[in-house]
Amino acid sequence: MRKTRPQGVILLLITAIIWGSSFVAQSIGMQSIDAFTFTGIRTALGMLFLLPFTLIINKGFDLSAPTLKKGLLLGIVFSFAQNFQQFAFYYSTSGKIAFVTAFYMFFVPLFSVIFLKKKIAALTWISIFIGLIGLFFLCINPSELTDINLGDILALICAVFYAVQIMVIDKSVEDGKTSGVQLSFMQFFVAAVLSVVAMFIFEKPVIADIKTAAPSLLYSGIMSCGIAYTFQILGQKKASPVVASLLMCLESVFAVITAAIILHENMLPREMAGCLIMFGAIILSQISESLSAKKKNQVSAEHT
Repeated sequence: MRKTRPQGVILLLITAIIWGSSFVAQSIGMQSIDAFTFTGIRTALGMLFLLPFTLIINKGFDLSAPTLKKGLLLGIVFSFAQNFQQFAFYYSTSGKIAFVTAFYMFFVPLFSVIFLKKKIAALTWISIFIGLIGLFFLCINPSELTDINLGDILALICAVFYAVQIMVIDKSVEDGKTSGVQLSFMQFFVAAVLSVVAMFIFEKPVIADIKTAAPSLLYSGIMSCGIAYTFQILGQKKASPVVASLLMCLESVFAVITAAIILHENMLPREMAGCLIMFGAIILSQISESLSAKKKNQVSAEHT
């Protein structure tokens, strides 16, 4: 399993901050336009933002079959994840969607064990369950615990696809040669094409409504898609997928903090406790990885 480095932690923390701050924009935008329309325009904006960077940094595009296959697969998975989450807003609240979506931090190690036959340290599993407890306190009102609806189910499906996306990225950057910026661009290109086609088939986009949602679309498209998802790919090059998933699910924490700062929404004691528990889970995961690395080094030294 890839060792987590400070650069990876910083990039993934920035990613979580941007995602958290854009969550409100995503919700507001849905008040004016439909799900496929929002996702189609959002991902198209992310693609256009990254286009010049891809051309300048890479001096063109890598059109080799392996790179194109990686981008196509990542784009399809990303499109499903984005649209399932977007449709969840029709039926459920933002807090519950954030909580259920963050279950990808449980699915990542689970899939790693089942499909990739990777061993996950017991302390890492403990940190994951502590993180889920923190997310529960942060996002869920105990009085709404039994109120499960279609939106919550859609968010859970979204979490599965986000877990797959994290693992696809981890596999794609494994060789250290694949351009993270181009991979991000291709991810948005494929997702934009699929979502825009679905938009014209299933929805009736209205220009006036799109203009109303423009601020939300611009922030969500440029910051959340163009910048944050690129940082995710670059950050995962320097982090293990399990630790990466724990770091990125902090978006729920930063969503609550951002709302408190910008919208002057007071944080409840339950929410503050959730934030502290989440940060504790992240620290524990780092300790777990450090101990695992030392153990491997000791075993290697004994065999040499």
